[in-house]
Amino acid sequence: MKPLNTLESLDACLSASKARPLFIFKHSTACPISAAAYREVTEYATGTGAEDPDVYLVKVIEDRPVSNKIAEVLGVAHKSPQVILVRDGQCAWTASHHGIRTERMREAVDAR
Repeated sequence: MKPLNTLESLDACLSASKARPLFIFKHSTACPISAAAYREVTEYATGTGAEDPDVYLVKVIEDRPVSNKIAEVLGVAHKSPQVILVRDGQCAWTASHHGIRTERMREAVDAR
Protein backbone atom coordinates (compact mmCIF):
# COMPACT_ATOMS: atom_id res chain seq x y z
CA MET A 1 0.00 0.00 0.00
CA LYS A 2 1.17 3.45 -0.85
CA PRO A 3 0.98 6.08 1.90
CA LEU A 4 -1.41 8.97 1.32
CA ASN A 5 -0.54 11.54 3.97
CA THR A 6 -0.48 14.99 2.36
CA LEU A 7 -3.00 17.02 0.42
CA GLU A 8 -0.50 17.16 -2.44
CA SER A 9 -0.26 13.36 -2.54
CA LEU A 10 -4.08 13.21 -2.55
CA ASP A 11 -4.19 15.51 -5.59
CA ALA A 12 -1.66 13.29 -7.36
CA CYS A 13 -3.64 10.18 -6.39
CA LEU A 14 -6.90 11.59 -7.76
CA SER A 15 -5.13 12.62 -10.98
CA ALA A 16 -3.69 9.11 -11.32
CA SER A 17 -7.22 7.68 -11.08
CA LYS A 18 -7.98 9.26 -14.45
CA ALA A 19 -5.52 6.88 -16.11
CA ARG A 20 -6.52 3.79 -14.12
CA PRO A 21 -8.72 3.03 -11.11
CA LEU A 22 -7.29 2.86 -7.59
CA PHE A 23 -8.38 2.14 -4.05
CA ILE A 24 -8.12 4.49 -1.08
CA PHE A 25 -8.20 2.72 2.27
CA LYS A 26 -9.05 4.87 5.29
CA HIS A 27 -7.60 3.11 8.34
CA SER A 28 -7.81 3.84 12.05
CA THR A 29 -4.72 2.67 13.89
CA ALA A 30 -6.76 2.59 17.14
CA CYS A 31 -9.67 0.40 16.05
CA PRO A 32 -9.82 -3.42 16.09
CA ILE A 33 -12.43 -3.47 13.30
CA SER A 34 -10.05 -1.41 11.19
CA ALA A 35 -7.25 -3.88 11.98
CA ALA A 36 -9.38 -6.68 10.53
CA ALA A 37 -10.17 -4.57 7.46
CA TYR A 38 -6.45 -3.81 7.11
CA ARG A 39 -5.78 -7.55 6.83
CA GLU A 40 -8.43 -7.86 4.08
CA VAL A 41 -7.04 -4.92 2.12
CA THR A 42 -3.49 -6.21 2.53
CA GLU A 43 -4.62 -9.59 1.19
CA TYR A 44 -6.12 -7.85 -1.84
CA ALA A 45 -3.00 -5.74 -2.41
CA THR A 46 -0.60 -8.68 -2.19
CA GLY A 47 -2.66 -10.72 -4.65
CA THR A 48 -2.79 -8.13 -7.41
CA GLY A 49 -0.91 -7.85 -10.67
CA ALA A 50 0.52 -4.88 -12.51
CA GLU A 51 -2.81 -4.13 -14.21
CA ASP A 52 -4.83 -4.10 -10.97
CA PRO A 53 -5.65 -0.92 -9.06
CA ASP A 54 -3.04 0.39 -6.66
CA VAL A 55 -4.05 0.76 -3.01
CA TYR A 56 -3.38 3.99 -1.12
CA LEU A 57 -3.43 4.07 2.69
CA VAL A 58 -4.69 6.99 4.78
CA LYS A 59 -4.27 6.78 8.54
CA VAL A 60 -7.31 8.76 9.64
CA ILE A 61 -6.06 9.76 13.08
CA GLU A 62 -2.59 10.77 12.00
CA ASP A 63 -3.63 12.39 8.70
CA ARG A 64 -7.04 13.84 9.50
CA PRO A 65 -6.86 16.72 6.93
CA VAL A 66 -6.30 14.21 4.12
CA SER A 67 -9.11 11.98 5.37
CA ASN A 68 -11.50 14.93 5.59
CA LYS A 69 -10.54 16.15 2.11
CA ILE A 70 -11.23 12.71 0.63
CA ALA A 71 -14.78 12.82 2.01
CA GLU A 72 -15.26 16.33 0.68
CA VAL A 73 -13.81 15.83 -2.80
CA LEU A 74 -15.36 12.42 -3.46
CA GLY A 75 -18.68 13.23 -1.79
CA VAL A 76 -18.47 10.11 0.38
CA ALA A 77 -19.42 10.35 4.05
CA HIS A 78 -16.40 9.59 6.23
CA LYS A 79 -16.27 6.16 7.81
CA SER A 80 -13.40 4.30 9.36
CA PRO A 81 -12.41 1.82 8.23
CA GLN A 82 -13.46 2.52 4.67
CA VAL A 83 -12.27 1.49 1.23
CA ILE A 84 -13.12 3.57 -1.84
CA LEU A 85 -12.64 2.58 -5.46
CA VAL A 86 -11.80 5.74 -7.39
CA ARG A 87 -12.22 5.96 -11.17
CA ASP A 88 -11.65 9.16 -13.10
CA GLY A 89 -11.47 11.19 -9.89
CA GLN A 90 -14.83 9.94 -8.60
CA CYS A 91 -16.08 7.32 -6.18
CA ALA A 92 -17.10 4.24 -8.15
CA TRP A 93 -17.69 1.97 -5.14
CA THR A 94 -17.20 2.03 -1.38
CA ALA A 95 -17.43 -0.30 1.59
CA SER A 96 -16.85 0.14 5.29
CA HIS A 97 -16.33 -1.80 8.49
CA HIS A 98 -17.16 -5.51 8.13
CA GLY A 99 -18.12 -4.95 4.48
CA ILE A 100 -14.45 -4.61 3.57
CA ARG A 101 -13.56 -7.99 2.09
CA THR A 102 -10.90 -9.01 -0.39
CA GLU A 103 -13.41 -10.72 -2.67
CA ARG A 104 -15.73 -7.68 -2.68
CA MET A 105 -12.84 -5.46 -3.73
CA ARG A 106 -12.08 -7.83 -6.63
CA GLU A 107 -15.75 -7.86 -7.62
CA ALA A 108 -15.88 -4.05 -7.60
CA VAL A 109 -12.89 -3.88 -9.94
CA ASP A 110 -14.35 -6.51 -12.26
CA ALA A 111 -17.67 -4.63 -12.45
CA ARG A 112 -16.10 -2.11 -14.83
